[in-house]
Amino acid sequence: MSVYEFSARNIRGEEVKLDRYAGKVLLIVNTASKCGFTPQYADLQKLYDRYMDRGFVILGFPCNQFGEQEPGTNEDVHTFCQLNYGVSFPLFEKIDVNGERRHPLFAHLTSAAPFEGFDVSTPSGKMLNALFEEKMPEKLAGDDIKWNFTKFLIDREGKVVRRFESPVDPLDLEPAIEPLL
Repeated sequence: MSVYEFSARNIRGEEVKLDRYAGKVLLIVNTASKCGFTPQYADLQKLYDRYMDRGFVILGFPCNQFGEQEPGTNEDVHTFCQLNYGVSFPLFEKIDVNGERRHPLFAHLTSAAPFEGFDVSTPSGKMLNALFEEKMPEKLAGDDIKWNFTKFLIDREGKVVRRFESPVDPLDLEPAIEPLL
């Protein structure tokens, strides 16, 4: 199954068929404006600027399911991203990435790229893993999205290549992105 079989509403409420991105390398990210990882928007934009001319697109999907860190309206999200980080990559309406109302795209992504744990060799990965172990160990089980800024790399055929958890800095994805371009 390909991500091109899905559609979603963009930040302005217009239905977008993801086959619009056929032949592109995609990075699909669930985002939030009030998260400790929110500064990743800056590096996501750097990646987009660096590789968009080579067929790379980032798709941002705001989500309020993790600590209610995306409380505003879609317009609030759009304005925040543009003013604070100069985001020019496509943003979509707020969605659920887990649970009964999970967007079908994210059901596909988590099925195609299961959760493999946090990289505890990094300070942020170690911190997030410790937080989960202490406060919500049950959420470490299964393949659901664990937190904001989980990233899925998609090849030009629309197939999920790899999942990167929240603490992974976007610029650290370049070695995985470049061979796909």
